[in-house]
Amino acid sequence: MLVGTVLICLALAWSGLAAIPSGAGKPPPYHPPPKVKECVVQPHPSGGDSAPAILDAFRMCGQDGKIAFLNETYHVNSVMTTTGLKNCEVEINGTLLWGTDINYWLNSSLPMGYQNQSTAWQFGGTNVHLHGHGYGTLNGNGQVWYDFNKGQSNYPRRPHQITFTGLYDSVIENMRFVQSQMWTMTVIHASNVLLQNIYVSSTSNDSASTDNTDGADTIYANNITFRNWDVTNGDDCISQKANSTNILMEDITCHGGTGIAIGSIGQYNGRFETIQNVTARRVHAIRTQYIAYIKTWTGVATGYPPNGGGGGLGFIQNLTFSELEAVNTSIPFGITQCTSYNGATPDCDTSKFNIRDVKFVHANGTLSAAANETVAQMQCSAAAPCPGIEVKDVAVTELVGGQKAYQYQCDSVEDPIGFNCTGPVPCDNHAFGGC
Repeated sequence: MLVGTVLICLALAWSGLAAIPSGAGKPPPYHPPPKVKECVVQPHPSGGDSAPAILDAFRMCGQDGKIAFLNETYHVNSVMTTTGLKNCEVEINGTLLWGTDINYWLNSSLPMGYQNQSTAWQFGGTNVHLHGHGYGTLNGNGQVWYDFNKGQSNYPRRPHQITFTGLYDSVIENMRFVQSQMWTMTVIHASNVLLQNIYVSSTSNDSASTDNTDGADTIYANNITFRNWDVTNGDDCISQKANSTNILMEDITCHGGTGIAIGSIGQYNGRFETIQNVTARRVHAIRTQYIAYIKTWTGVATGYPPNGGGGGLGFIQNLTFSELEAVNTSIPFGITQCTSYNGATPDCDTSKFNIRDVKFVHANGTLSAAANETVAQMQCSAAAPCPGIEVKDVAVTELVGGQKAYQYQCDSVEDPIGFNCTGPVPCDNHAFGGC
């Protein structure tokens, strides 16, 4: 028996994972093993690093087994890789609390295969059920990172809490993710995954910003469902990035931050990428910048990722955002093809990355004073205008004064459906980078 882990062999039938969302594909036939192993992880007795005991448990019970965490606090002071799981249940009854040794994490966080992003925990496998009964928690101890980072974007090797990588036919549910170091989670190189009943909260207790604390990001991912999420953070609520296809988001509440995001994408010069077949419904946006918005890089490559780039190729198509509610939101809907950092000239008309067939329908609620009676700002590139943009059945009013929003500020939107453009996007619009 390895220190810190209790191994229990149980003659229990495995129930399998039958909760893959309807319409999101079917998991392969599953044949439950006659018995499973159970590893009960004990926290380090003196509050030291529990990562070795956790890794022991996954090695012993990660295939045809169960890993159980007690209602205790597990201090995690080193990186973890638990991939290659198979027919595995992970039950978290307590809290995994990440350590605060910034130098260690900056030197040791694990690359996750996108930009310069890295992670504290790589988690993956087939037919995996990770759950926490509504109180199992991952706590990133994020305040030390917010104070250290001082608002810098994409600080290198600042770790994500967890990366679901190589995860297939699996369910993540009834979990809490708080005070994330950077992005809360990434779903990458994954398919047929349901993430439901998830609570995310990353807030600062001082003036330090919580930039880059995305609730979740998908990259190279197919057939992913986000259901019943509550997210409070300082950046994207849930975001689809490169080669995300067949994504469903439903019953999502976003507090603060920027709202549901498509992108950014088109950052790598000459690389062809897509985002296709995304549905978001029953989204509640509370004091966010947008309910939903789309962002690509310009067509001019300036600097290098993650904070520079541009010139990527491809398309975004077949997006539907419906049954939406705004509560003191700045602007309901946005499209920008002006993303460019490193002090570059906006070059908003240069991107050849095409955005098409997007619907924003059935929305109501209230807007902040910053909205200026604006329903949407859509700054498409003249090099690849946006066809098939539809806005229908939208009734939003300003929180102060009650005026109904009516402005649709557009550039290079072809044959709009359900609305008429009332003028161009202002050149001084800070969110869209100017003209």
